[in-house]
Amino acid sequence: MNVFVGFILAILSYSLMNNVVLVRFYGICSFIGVGNKIKSAACMGAAVSFVIILATVICFPIYNYVLVPAGVSYLDTITFILVIACLVMVVGLFIKRFSPSLYRALGIYLPLITTNCAVLGVVSENTASQFDFLTSLANGIGTSLGYLLTIVLFAAIRVRLEGANTPKAFKGVPIALVVASLMAIAFMGLSGMITL
Repeated sequence: MNVFVGFILAILSYSLMNNVVLVRFYGICSFIGVGNKIKSAACMGAAVSFVIILATVICFPIYNYVLVPAGVSYLDTITFILVIACLVMVVGLFIKRFSPSLYRALGIYLPLITTNCAVLGVVSENTASQFDFLTSLANGIGTSLGYLLTIVLFAAIRVRLEGANTPKAFKGVPIALVVASLMAIAFMGLSGMITL
């Protein structure tokens, strides 16, 4: 298999078959918390995607060319969190500068990207699985696309559910969790389509 085709298949695998939210269950807090308005969900998905991809690109060389040769690879989690926190600050300042209303709409969930387990999970998985740079990048891009896809789909479904005749006991978060579980079943049905 040629490298480019393998790279594309890896991205598809990480975005759909091994979806970060619905299959690996990372990043659930922002998925549920922001996933009720399409614009907020799309912006949160884009912000998380940006942080995941940059964290992947930055953390790979730090781990492989600084921490491992120095014999301090056990500092990986602390280092990754510091890198992620810096990236989140940059994203937050950018959003605050160019869209103050969106910055207010994202609220507490924007700084929580720092502790979003989807971001930390990707860079940790890359090092734990000893992926090469190309596979790490495919994991980062695929995870980002998968997160963005699921949070926007989830928000679109929740917007439609607001106008639906939902039983009182299921309104709000309960019906959101039912929808999330049905989405997870659908995404898990894709597993095994691509083997790497």
